[in-house]
Amino acid sequence: MTTDWGPAVVAVGLFILLSPGLLFQLPARTRVVEFGNMYTSGISIIVHAILYFCIYTILVIAFHVHILAG
Repeated sequence: MTTDWGPAVVAVGLFILLSPGLLFQLPARTRVVEFGNMYTSGISIIVHAILYFCIYTILVIAFHVHILAG
């Protein structure tokens, strides 16, 4: 029996990369985009969640990312 780890790996990677304030924050407090400021706001959480969902959907459903193990 094989296990498909592709969706889990993509989800964890995107969660780390798209955490608001870690690499970038969109929208920021003073500008449209700030990089590495380690702050967050409610609207930036919503924007990053929408980006996360869109990129995850494209990678997992449209590109069929699969990592088979076992």
